[in-house]
Amino acid sequence: MKNKHVNAIVIGAGAGGGVVAKELAVSGLSVVLFERGDWVTYDAHNDDELMSQRTHPFENPFGPDNKRHRRVFVGQNGNERIVLPFEYPFNNNAACVGSGTVSYGAMAWRFMEKDFLMKTSYGHVEGSTLEDWPITYQDLEPYYEKAEWEIGVSGDHTGNPFQSVRNMPYPMPPFAYNRDGQILYDAAKRIGLHPFPIPMLRNSVRYNGRPACYRMRTCVGFACPVNAKCGTHNTVIPIALQSGNCELRTNCQVAEVMINEKGLATGIKYFDENDNGHIQTADIVIISCAAVETARLLLNSKSRLFPEGAGNNNDWVGRNLQGHAYTGASGIFEDEIYDDVGPGACWAVGDFNHDNEGIVGGGVLCNSFFTPPYAFTRLRPPGAKQWGLEHKEFQRKNYKRISSVRGPFQEIPNFDARVTVDPEVKDHWGIPVARLSGQRHEYDRIGCQFMSDRAEEILREAGAITTWQAVGGRGLSGDQHQSGTARMGNDPKTSVTDKYGRVHDIDNLFVADGSLHVTNGGFNPVLTIMALGFYIGEYIAKNWNGGSFTSK
Repeated sequence: MKNKHVNAIVIGAGAGGGVVAKELAVSGLSVVLFERGDWVTYDAHNDDELMSQRTHPFENPFGPDNKRHRRVFVGQNGNERIVLPFEYPFNNNAACVGSGTVSYGAMAWRFMEKDFLMKTSYGHVEGSTLEDWPITYQDLEPYYEKAEWEIGVSGDHTGNPFQSVRNMPYPMPPFAYNRDGQILYDAAKRIGLHPFPIPMLRNSVRYNGRPACYRMRTCVGFACPVNAKCGTHNTVIPIALQSGNCELRTNCQVAEVMINEKGLATGIKYFDENDNGHIQTADIVIISCAAVETARLLLNSKSRLFPEGAGNNNDWVGRNLQGHAYTGASGIFEDEIYDDVGPGACWAVGDFNHDNEGIVGGGVLCNSFFTPPYAFTRLRPPGAKQWGLEHKEFQRKNYKRISSVRGPFQEIPNFDARVTVDPEVKDHWGIPVARLSGQRHEYDRIGCQFMSDRAEEILREAGAITTWQAVGGRGLSGDQHQSGTARMGNDPKTSVTDKYGRVHDIDNLFVADGSLHVTNGGFNPVLTIMALGFYIGEYIAKNWNGGSFTSK
């Protein structure tokens, strides 16, 4: 049976797509929300570490599966290899309703004013594509607020003097510090820093009909057993479905956005759960597949007017792939500091996000999430044995005596860190797969070293008797915080979309995910992705004229 024409197609039911689908559906537009995965539950995967989204040595519990999905990774030596979703170079995002918001750590950061003005703040950086956003923090502030209150954020911004201006507090109070967090908080205060509780997309009290978090240690990398973690799967997507204007189609792999001879998107081609091909037509198409898959879909959407892919006539689709170079330090304490109060991370300092001499940008430092035993085997000081009796003794003796301070460093975008589509390798459905190549800018390593030094200072002040660093900033980026491959901008020659996420030269094709980020801030980006979803969704709804979208 032929699919009924709808007003809008949203591809990807994650942080951006879930929000956009809700905004359009409650505004009266008919919407079909496509998701390549399915609904997932805690009961299906529980808190088995070998099924964690973070460690997953065998299979990703939240998708995508290893049988049908693959990518090509090009190493720094030029060697190419096919990688599967459970392998690190794949740069995986969850494939399920809610996507990464089901299993994420749920840190709810706003970017700072300077994060939108990196070129103005730091000038030209040789070898980079550093640029200002076409929108400001002030433009996005109301939508940050909307995300915090509609999705649900707990926190207290008053202890952070570096927080940009905000008009409303968080809707829920912050979580109390665990033992590890309190020790590090006190140490940071002693050396003149400004620690404060991490804003979290988790219920600290009952909120929006869902219970409060009971501080389970195995949180990050897992679904929530009591539904206290706030994602799009349990907030905006249910609202969209309840409106009666949104249909959710799961287990559907979208292959192509169709572009007609007038340069307009007419719909999509996709495969259903039985691998049958279909066409869904619509007046508007919104892509929210995360930076790698959004770029891949645009590049695979070729037409006479866009022979190199939709929106790619100036060769910017897939460029500027970013993520975050995680960096920091760890320390062993004389006494046990672990108290089994999850999820672990609860405390942060924002003193190093900007204005660091000789550094472009910066980042936030936090105490770490709980490290389960399998992952703990990789948390070792230099020279420690990785096997045998000594390894086991270290595990037993130090499991409750180690703390880590880490954070994301704001990477400097560059033109050659990129996503293309492979000319030969295809996935299960015969669609050309994403090909990842390039590397981070050389300055990222300098910034990461600076941040790791600061993390080590905090640990030493806190009483760590042995400390060591883990310095990030090398290789290709674009892992769990992937962004930048369809950056927004005012000039079509140096960007993929306009300031509303609309693809240049295709009036009714939008992007609404981290692909839009010109720079990725020194924070976890999910709240910014959600805010952009509200911002773009509102723009589309307000400019919808009942049959097409051509507003400039």
